[in-house]
Amino acid sequence: MKKLLFIYNTYAGKGRIGYHLAAIQEQLCTAGFTVTIHPTRGAGDAAEITREKGEKYDRIVCCGGDGTMHEVITGLLYLPPEKRPPVGYIPAGTTNDFGKNLNLPASFADKAAVAAGGILRPIDIGHFNDQCFVYIAAFGAFTDVSYSTPQQFKSMFGHLAYLMEAATRIGSIKAYHITVEYDGEMLKEDFAYGMVTNTVSFGGFKGMPSTPVVLDDGLFEVVLIRQPTNPLHLQSIFKNIVQMRMEEDDLVVILRAGNIKITCDEALPWTLDGEYGGTHNVAEIFNDNRAVTVAYGK
Repeated sequence: MKKLLFIYNTYAGKGRIGYHLAAIQEQLCTAGFTVTIHPTRGAGDAAEITREKGEKYDRIVCCGGDGTMHEVITGLLYLPPEKRPPVGYIPAGTTNDFGKNLNLPASFADKAAVAAGGILRPIDIGHFNDQCFVYIAAFGAFTDVSYSTPQQFKSMFGHLAYLMEAATRIGSIKAYHITVEYDGEMLKEDFAYGMVTNTVSFGGFKGMPSTPVVLDDGLFEVVLIRQPTNPLHLQSIFKNIVQMRMEEDDLVVILRAGNIKITCDEALPWTLDGEYGGTHNVAEIFNDNRAVTVAYGK
């Protein structure tokens, strides 16, 4: 029989996975897999188990937040491309941004059925210096909100907790003088926020640039937001970041590129897939086209 490794994070979201484990396991077995179950034991564990044992399985299914998915992909990238099994994702976190790309059904059981038997399609993965990201790398205003918001707020209020936390920061926005090199072009300006993405959703809100996002086209959507100079600009930048209704104007620059290098005189703090990604003077980002295969709903 085919073998499946089921990795789940007990503490993701509101800890609700435990109520659905039996239904999830039933769906995975019904799809014809012999299932090995691995609850994560802490930060980095999902990446480690995927790296060590991933090639022994025909499918990996992860259940948790986007951080759990990030770790599984990180582990897969250590394997040769031909030995990377397809990945199914059962979102169970607070905002579940990446899951919104996959056309998943509502219930946990139905998500498990897609994870084990959905339509397999490749996706691009971002490489960021010596790290990776599945759907977003970002710097600047509010980028630390996702990992600095207290967990009890996330559990009680969901993605509204991010809005509440971001609202307390709106008066402390600063600009960074950066150089952006992308696919043979160069841009030097002051920007308060920037993100390199491959997703239709970030922070729980859908509404990326108007051109449709394609997860395997070899291109990132890049959004750069200039420093606000008056209260109306401040309101606009907050709306752009939180509501994610990105349209190019005098505040917003939108690019599409496969390779981006962002340089700053001071070390920029970055977030990768909603988790702290360290501070970097230079960020070299490239698109690893069709690097991993994932299961989509119909």
